Amino acid sequence: MTIATRVDLSLRPIAPHDNAAIASVIRTVSAEYGLTADKGYTVADPTLDTLYELYSQPGHAYWVVVRDGKVVGGGGVAPLSCSEPDICELQKMYFLPEARGQGQAKKLALMAMDFAKQQGFTRCYLETTAFLKEAIALYEHLGFSRISEPLGCTGHVDCEVRMLKSL
Repeated sequence: MTIATRVDLSLRPIAPHDNAAIASVIRTVSAEYGLTADKGYTVADPTLDTLYELYSQPGHAYWVVVRDGKVVGGGGVAPLSCSEPDICELQKMYFLPEARGQGQAKKLALMAMDFAKQQGFTRCYLETTAFLKEAIALYEHLGFSRISEPLGCTGHVDCEVRMLKSL
């Protein structure tokens, strides 16, 4: 008989000392799914090792998921570059296996959208890839709809799934 137990996970705003840990999470999960830098995925972003500094700007926010003092996931929201000023982007949602299936991605996405509304955004955009079936299911559950064309200048040319939600 197998007994499933929930693990203790907490969610908090990113801190300066989290930069290396969350960059490692993103690189690990990207490698797991074959989301390589040469294909233009997040792992190629020049800001990957300085997320605290990036998300400390006005209109930006990022949270990390922590288990036993170790960063095991994270995600954030920021204004969508090269776009209409009312559109934000849900960004860099990555979770190690031990953080999946615990409801943290949903909780984090809802927090990010609440933050975005407080900042005056009226729409939230995201890009992902068809490989991430669980993520797509979550985004659809949260009310995101697929759109055919990319918005803004994210640089993620191989993210073929684009979604938008009114806030």
